[in-house]
Parts: sequence; structure tokens; C-alpha cells
Amino acid sequence: MSGTEGMDRGGAARRWAAACLIGLFAVLVGRFWDPCYGFTKFFQFDSSDVDSAVPEMRKNPVYVYPGYDGYDGYSYAEIAYHPLLDTAQLGPALGNVPYRARRILGSALAWILSGGRSAWIADVYGALNPLAWLVLAAITWKLLPVKDWRSWGAWAAFLLSCGALHSVRLALTDLPGVTLLAGAVLLLERRRNGWAISVLALGGLARETILAGAVALWRKPCNGPGAWRANAARTAAAAAPLLIWMAYVRWKAGPAMQGVDNFTWPVVGWVEKWGEIAGNFHRQPHYGWLNTATLLATIALTVQAAYLICRPNPDEAWWRVGAGGVAMMACFGTSVWEGHPGAAERVLLPMSLAFTVIAVRQRAAAIWLIFGNLSILSGILALGHVPEIPGELAAGRAGGVAFEARLEDGWYGLEEGKGHTWAWTAGRAGLVLRSWSQTEAPLHAHVAVRALGVRSLEIRANGVLLWNGQIDRNLRWIEFDGIRTGLTHLDLSSEQAPVLESAATHARELGFAVYGLKID
Repeated sequence: MSGTEGMDRGGAARRWAAACLIGLFAVLVGRFWDPCYGFTKFFQFDSSDVDSAVPEMRKNPVYVYPGYDGYDGYSYAEIAYHPLLDTAQLGPALGNVPYRARRILGSALAWILSGGRSAWIADVYGALNPLAWLVLAAITWKLLPVKDWRSWGAWAAFLLSCGALHSVRLALTDLPGVTLLAGAVLLLERRRNGWAISVLALGGLARETILAGAVALWRKPCNGPGAWRANAARTAAAAAPLLIWMAYVRWKAGPAMQGVDNFTWPVVGWVEKWGEIAGNFHRQPHYGWLNTATLLATIALTVQAAYLICRPNPDEAWWRVGAGGVAMMACFGTSVWEGHPGAAERVLLPMSLAFTVIAVRQRAAAIWLIFGNLSILSGILALGHVPEIPGELAAGRAGGVAFEARLEDGWYGLEEGKGHTWAWTAGRAGLVLRSWSQTEAPLHAHVAVRALGVRSLEIRANGVLLWNGQIDRNLRWIEFDGIRTGLTHLDLSSEQAPVLESAATHARELGFAVYGLKID
């Protein structure tokens, strides 16, 4: 076999491996999708924030987490309903509107891609980070570039890193921002300077810290005063859209209140983080995996910073990007470092990307690549747990209507098999039906039921009889009207006595089963 044939086969194998990695990511992300709520499980919108949310957030299918588990992603989703900040209701919903609203790109994109239709805005916003991940996968494949298994491993490790996958999991602005930064530097390396500046400017609208990457646009200052002026002009051009937008935000919502804990004296926050990690192993003995993942992620950031410090190369655009990240890392305060694993992993994604690109291009020792990518465990854990909807029998969207049906009291619990989901009752049980529609027209419902023999069945909604008749062993779809948008309690009952499912000692008494529900 010739060398060329071997290289072709190796390249094909790496492309297949890349396709498998993308497939794995699609599976992990797909687990969060719900037929009713779409991708809104990604942003942490909790029940404590429902009352203060903008009306569109309450009137459309958005997954609500119980308790006090909110995170920043839902704030950007709420802004997406009003990207021009043209309602006073954003104030009580967000608290600090100017601080959140300056990161407008993702919210504006969700509004544009959904065509301004409020029923789809939150779902589209939740899907932006997975889309950004796919675009970043393509860009970094070219940036490194991926030519062997060593570079393939670095490419895969960066995409599975804590910062990248936590941004996906929480529907935040970090991953879209670093995707645009990567695209800008790729364009710069291909001498398409005007496009590079434009793309970096968009990155600044996604997240303001991305503009620290403007150093990639600089020429050598030693080239004379003209180089300084050119550097200043490029930086100003990249920052101009964000500055204009921030002026608009100030006009509409007032000055932003900044977090006082975001920065502190150099290295102080980093040292505190190590103390927090050490203490958590003692204080949180039941969170061993989580604490270990945080430890590994912090080691990875430290190794990345050390590599960039040990190999200074101001002439390299990516080194300048990484050096800016090292400077920020040194001054991060408590609010950026605290938690599992902490916001630092996401905010320093540009530094992590710079480390990955430089280490691959310089053929760094394997030990650097291994320890610089230890955050993979934290990244995988981020997408590991999917919030479940207890007792969800059916959910979906059709004809402008979204709905979800959950079991209430009286059922034996959900059962699954052969593509079906069902629940048995002895004779009387309830379903809670939540529906959303863009009109006030009555809804048409279909419910699938069967019994162990012929028996009568009544269906009532909030006490009003909607249907009665006979059912038998055959699965039957019953249709009825009278359902209104919102919350409906369905009561299903049969007068006949239940029958034992078998002769076993603990056999259940069964009356009838429900196999699904649809709304149109």
C-alpha cells in the first residue's frame, strides 16, 4: 500500500470518527428535546421566576424547573421576545436589564429565526448553542487543522470540554461568542481582514468579553506609528457595534449594575478556588464525581495558562488571544470561580481554544494535551442528567397547538413497550392537560383507551361530561370537544367493578387503560 493510500484511509477514518462524535453530541442534545417544550429544558427557568416573567414566557410552552434553580439562560430567552427592549415588563423579569441586554445577539437571532412568532422564540433560542457547537466543530477542524489522530484528539477534547458543553446545557452566550471569534481568526489567517473584523464585531454582540480577541487583529507595533493607528482602527471597528448597542441599552433601560465580585487582585480568586475544591471533598462527600470533575477542570485551565505563559509568541494571533485570557483568568473574582465547575470554564473558552490551536500546531508534548483537556469529564456530566417530567403520558405540537398530558391520582403508573406508553387504573383516575394555542377557539381532543372486557366509560373536564360510551379489549381513539386552552383536569371513570389481571397473589385490579392523548 502506498503512502498516499495510507493517508487517504487515515483521513477517511478520522472523518468517520468525527461523524461518530457529532452523532454522540446529537444523541446527548436530543435527550433534552420534548415534543411540547422543544429545547427549552436547556435554560433553567424555574417556578420561582414564573410570576415575574414576561407574559409571552408564561403563555407559551416553556419547561419550568421546580423550586429555585434559575440560571442566566432564561433571561436571554425572555429578551428574545422583546429584542428592542420595548417593554417595561423586562425590568421585573430580569432585574438588571442593562447587564443582560448588552449580550443581544443570541436573543435577536432567536427572534429573527422564529419570524417573531412568540410560540417558537424560546424553543429557537434553546437550539442556538447546539447549532453553534456544530459550526464551531467545522471551523476548528480547519483551524488546527486536523491532519492526524493527535490533532483529531485535541479537536474532540475541545468540543467536549467543560466550557463548551456547559454553555450548551445552560443556553448561554459563551459558545456562540467563541464560535464567532474562531471564525474571525480563521478569516484573518486567510487574509480576509474586513470579514474578520465584521465577524468579531458580531462576537462582541454575543458576549462582550469576546472583544478581548481584537488583539488577534493587531499588527506588530514595531512597524511604526502607522501600525499603531491601524491597530486602533481595527479595534474600534470591531467594538463599534457593541458600543452603539450599549448606548441604545442605556437610553432604553439605564446604566448597568456591574457585579463587584467578577474581578479581584491577581491570583487571589484562583487560590480561593483551590481552597473551595479542597473543602468540597470534605463538605460534600456525596458529590464525589462532581467535585472530581471540578478539580480536573480547574487543573485543565491552569495547565492551559501555564503552557501559554511558558511559550510567549506575541507575533502569533492565537497566542495574543490566549494571553488575554490568561490575564483575565489571573484577575477573576469569587463569582466567576465559585460553583461546579464555575463560570470561568465558559468565560475562558477563547483561551482554551488558543491553547488547543497552538499546542497542535507546535506539536506540543502529549502530556500538555492530556492535562490541558481534563475538563472533558465535567463537560460530559453537564449533558448527562436530563430533567424528567413525572407522569408525562403524551406531549406534542400540531396546528398551532402545543399540549402536555400528565397522570394524576388513580393510575398504577406509566408502562412502556413496543412503541407504546400506557397506564392502567382500577376504575377512576385523572389526567391534567396543559395546552397552549394562539387562538381562543375550543380544542378537539383524542384519547386512546382499552379495557380487559366490555365496560362503560365517562370522560369529564372540570366536572362537565364530555363523552360516555362503551369500550372493550380493542384500542380505541375517542374524540370529544369542549377543551379550552390552559389547564384542564380530565376525569376518566367506569362504573363496573375491576377484574384481576392474573391469578398471582399481588395481581392488580384493572378497569381500563389510557394509551395516549392528542389535541388539535
